[in-house]
Amino acid sequence: MHVFGLTGGISSGKSTVTRMLRELGAEVIDADVLARQVVEPGTPGLASIAERFPGVIGPDGRLDRAKLAARVFGNEAERTALNAITHPRVREAFLEKLQFLEERGVARAVYDVPLLIEAGMHHWLEGVALVWVPRELQKARLMARDGLDEAAAEARLTSQLPLDDKRTHATWVIDNSGDLAATRAQVETVWRAMLARG
Repeated sequence: MHVFGLTGGISSGKSTVTRMLRELGAEVIDADVLARQVVEPGTPGLASIAERFPGVIGPDGRLDRAKLAARVFGNEAERTALNAITHPRVREAFLEKLQFLEERGVARAVYDVPLLIEAGMHHWLEGVALVWVPRELQKARLMARDGLDEAAAEARLTSQLPLDDKRTHATWVIDNSGDLAATRAQVETVWRAMLARG
């Protein structure tokens, strides 16, 4: 099984690239989806979060993401505690998904992870595609998308490793600052490169 990474930053257009890869036939495993699955009601993950972070379970028995985010945002110790609960479970879910795909005869998978480089995953993947845009465009898109003022957008951006820093670890860079056709052409090139590996 050949496993490649896909990453980007907030408002870089990673979901657009993911959609294009799927249209080309790529099997994309989404880390955010796995992260939600491991904290569904009735899971050990949710039980552990409820124990460590009292008051973050809503009346419907589901994780209140806004309450949890308020607890961990800007608090390194709390975020580390949350990651210690979720990361091993997400990794386990990822390996199960890979095994499932392999049993179906799938030879290549793309692992879509927002914080892939921050987590050091680029060291064990066969290659990493980065969805990149200039920082000013990233900030403008984020402000427009989430209705944020400049200070709030800046705070969100500084909580992530800058895209320019991520570039140094990328095998392929998809510049998403142009139109969709330009992005699609780059995605097709990257997918062909992934298919050519192994």
